[in-house]
Amino acid sequence: MNTYEITNMIIDDDFDSEEYVTAEFSHNQEDYSITFKKADLEIMNSWVFVDGASLPANLSDTLIESIREDIKKRI
Repeated sequence: MNTYEITNMIIDDDFDSEEYVTAEFSHNQEDYSITFKKADLEIMNSWVFVDGASLPANLSDTLIESIREDIKKRI
């Protein structure tokens, strides 16, 4: 069972050079955003949203891999 829920996913495929996938998700009652390169799903950045601010998120490798696999299924 996933410990997160993807609430929104954006696939930016209109760029000339790189395409990206951004997933917004909830985990442990906090909201996050994570962006991957679409070609190989390499992580580009991740953010946690706290009190109206976005801060760099420190996500476990296990959680990142689980989200990556979920995104593969969706795109």
